[in-house]
Amino acid sequence: MSKAAQIIDAYRKSGFRIAAAESCTGGMVAVALTDVAGSSDVFERGFVTYSNAAKVEMLGVAAETLAAHGAVSEPVAQEMAAGALARSGADVAVSITGIAGPGGSEFKPEGRVCFGLAVTGRPVRAETVEFGALGRGRVRQAAADHALALLAQVIA
Repeated sequence: MSKAAQIIDAYRKSGFRIAAAESCTGGMVAVALTDVAGSSDVFERGFVTYSNAAKVEMLGVAAETLAAHGAVSEPVAQEMAAGALARSGADVAVSITGIAGPGGSEFKPEGRVCFGLAVTGRPVRAETVEFGALGRGRVRQAAADHALALLAQVIA
């Protein structure tokens, strides 16, 4: 059974619903979850917010947070997850924002991805993972896999 299928099964048993707010992964978490038959019982919706404007408009990320920290930051990941939770009716929301590459900078290198996790009734968590310059496709896949692992931790 795939990781996504295990998550769908566990969330179905718990009664929790999932939302995903994705930037650099462009919907890969939503695809992984909705590839599982019956995922509509669990997956509420996904937000692909690639631009800063989309993060503000669709998720309520504060323009001030983006200006102060940049899109690839834990504060933005937290606000993305909180916004997805608030705007979806889900019980759990995961967010992803990062630099898949190629490129990056000295301060925000290729492979840096920030994640947010919002669960109803709990403080919103954020973390940063440095995947390194693996190449765009591999960074995106690693980020999607990590987001799935975060979702699995909620119901473990």
